[in-house]
This record gives sequence, structure tokens and C-alpha cells, in this order.
Amino acid sequence: MRNPDTLSNTQPAPPEDTPQGLAFAIGAYGLWGFLPLYMKAIAHIPAAEIVVHRVIWSVPVGALVLILLGRTATLREAFRSPRTLAMGCVTATLISVNWGIYIWAVNSGHALDAALGYYINPLFSILLGALLLGERLSRLQLAAIGLAAIAVAILTLDSGRFPWVALSLTFTFGLYALAKKRLPIGPNQGFLLEVLILLAPALAYLVYLIMTGQNHFGQGVPFNTWMLVGCGVVTAVPLIFYANGAKRLRLSTIGILQYIAPTMIFLCAVLVFDEPFGRARMIAFPLIWGALVIYSISLFRQMRHKPA
Repeated sequence: MRNPDTLSNTQPAPPEDTPQGLAFAIGAYGLWGFLPLYMKAIAHIPAAEIVVHRVIWSVPVGALVLILLGRTATLREAFRSPRTLAMGCVTATLISVNWGIYIWAVNSGHALDAALGYYINPLFSILLGALLLGERLSRLQLAAIGLAAIAVAILTLDSGRFPWVALSLTFTFGLYALAKKRLPIGPNQGFLLEVLILLAPALAYLVYLIMTGQNHFGQGVPFNTWMLVGCGVVTAVPLIFYANGAKRLRLSTIGILQYIAPTMIFLCAVLVFDEPFGRARMIAFPLIWGALVIYSISLFRQMRHKPA
């Protein structure tokens, strides 16, 4: 899922929201929200193979976008920069691991854990900012992080094990977003750079699957083949939508809209996939929602007092 691309540091947030930005962002988060339904339809295919096809078929989609925008020169420069390539390898690794965990979670009856992971993500991001960037946390932010920690503790005590699915998604996507901000190219170019870096290992694994007879692409019913090809579209399009929406919206607006995707994942898990919503989750999820309300209030206060 990931969930999502982030803006580079050279692109300041706009002073006002635009209708185009809202349309792009809502489209991106809506598509991410419906992604579990797509992944569930191919749950019979291993997560690693789905990730391979997300990479392979994202390349032509991402390349077409850059060609239409006329921004291929920046990508060529990135391949000539060892620092940019190294950072691209970091972000590519993090997002591919995030994809794999997310697909496995949805297809293995853990979509609720995936929703929890993406709910916690913004709180983890502000914690990372404090730990790694020296940013000061307000009392509201500390309270939000505290509520999230209590929710995780409740789930751990109830199940007897750490909620590793949710927290793995939180950690990988939070670290991805942090590393992405240090990637010195635009979001569309950065996405294509990442999938191009992943293309060689993806093709190598696909050859292995073919040689061992484990490949689903081009085998049996055409449904599998077309759904695997479509993985490129459902991967690239929302990321591109998000990248263009974020450039046209204020940070506070993006901060609120990001709850659309995990809320839709949550509803899919409960209403469509019929995943159990036991007592511990009935306590933990409201705690997380309360933490996000507190976080949103803190975000609006920061934006209101920030100098123009």
C-alpha cells in the first residue's frame, strides 16, 4: 500500500489549497483505499510474485508519465550521481519491503493490522523527526504518541505477541518517507528511479519462478495475467496522483486527507473480508483515532502560527 510518495525539500507547500490538488489527493487516497479489494482478488498468488509484477509493470507507466511531462533529463542526471543512486537504493528497498508486507497482510487475513499500521504512520513520522532531526515535540504530540503506545501495548497483551504486521508497515513506510525527502529529485522521477533500481532483481526472480514452474503470469486462466499486468497501474497511478496533489495542497490538508486510505482499508477488513474485531481492537482502534485527532489539532496549530 504506502502507502505514498513525498515531496522533495525543494518544493514548498502552497499557501492555499486548489481544487486540482484536492482532486488528485482524494483520488490517490481513494485508490489506495480500494487496493485491498484488488489484492484480495489475486490472493492465490504469492506476495513476492505480486511485488515483482508491481515493479515490472510500474516501469512503463512511470516512464510514460515522465516522457509526457518532459522530465527525463533529471532522471538521467540521477543515474550519474552515486549519492542519488545510493539513496534511491535505500528508498527502493524500503518501499518494496513495505509492499510485500502489505500484500501478505491483506491476503492472509490481516487487513485490520495493515489499517492500524497506516493509522500509526503519521505519529511515527513525528517521533522520527524528534529522534533523528532534533524537532521538538509539543505536549499534544507527546500525548498522541502516548495513546498510540498504549494501543500497541493492549494489542500485544491481548494476543501475547507484538503486532509486528502493523508496526512493520509503520516502520518501513515512515523510514521510506524520511529517506524520500533526502532524494534530490522530484517525486515522479524518484518513483521511476526506484522501480528501475528494483527492475533487475524483479526480472531475476521472475526467471527463477518460470524455471521452477511457480510462475502464474501467462499460465492457466487469463485473469491472473491481466491482474498482474494491472499491478503496475494500481501502483503507479495513485503515487503519481499523490505527487501532483501534494504540490497543490497545504501540509495540514494532506495531513488530514491521509486518513482516508487506512479508514477504507479498515472498512474493507471489517465489512467485506469479515475479519474479527475483538475486544482488544475495540479498545485499541479508538485510542489510535483519538491520538490522530490530537495530532491533527497539533498540526493545525503549527500551521496557524507558522510565519508566511
